[in-house]
Amino acid sequence: MKHVLIFGTGGMARETAWIAADTASCGVSFELGCFVSDDQAAWGSEIHSLPVLGLEEAVQRFPGADVICAVGSPSVRERMAGRAAAAGLGFATIIHPSVIMPRTTDIGPGVLIAPGSIITTDVLIGAHVQINTMCTIAHDCILEDYCTLTPGVHLSGAVRIGRGAYMGTGCVTLQGGAGARLTIGAGAVVGAGAVVVRDVEANTTVIGVPAIARQRTRES
Repeated sequence: MKHVLIFGTGGMARETAWIAADTASCGVSFELGCFVSDDQAAWGSEIHSLPVLGLEEAVQRFPGADVICAVGSPSVRERMAGRAAAAGLGFATIIHPSVIMPRTTDIGPGVLIAPGSIITTDVLIGAHVQINTMCTIAHDCILEDYCTLTPGVHLSGAVRIGRGAYMGTGCVTLQGGAGARLTIGAGAVVGAGAVVVRDVEANTTVIGVPAIARQRTRES
């Protein structure tokens, strides 16, 4: 049976392990192998009965395994994915059985979709996207690689979430216009509870109702 490894040991990693275990219990054919950590002090310990191993030992113990990078930060997740690929690991996509979406949804590798989320028609989801609990994603949305939707994010139709953007808990977007998606730029951060009514520039933090720019998050 294929093994799936959880890269990370924090809260998101423990949630991912629970989602993965629940998904496997519903007939999906994989078994959880271990947590992967860079903290040498944690090696040899256990989290929820799974061993914590360094990346090198995990690859040796579970040859041919897939991994899911289980951390909320898009930039950290991207670095993890690069290291995992260099170590020869494949990537697992985990979709909880409670998720409602069309069978035709286009989903990249390494994606996590947590319980209670609803995805409608003609949505594209890139690699290593993280969609947390109770999110809704409406028609014609595009989620680019490594973006993060935290719990309760609601995307109206025709919205593009740029590479590595971070959508805070409970934030909402208005619908994009005919022929022109509302766009959250690459690396942008939308604060918890914000309502996005217009495009957000790359690498910018927006907060409030309506959402307004607070600061640049890093250099473009």
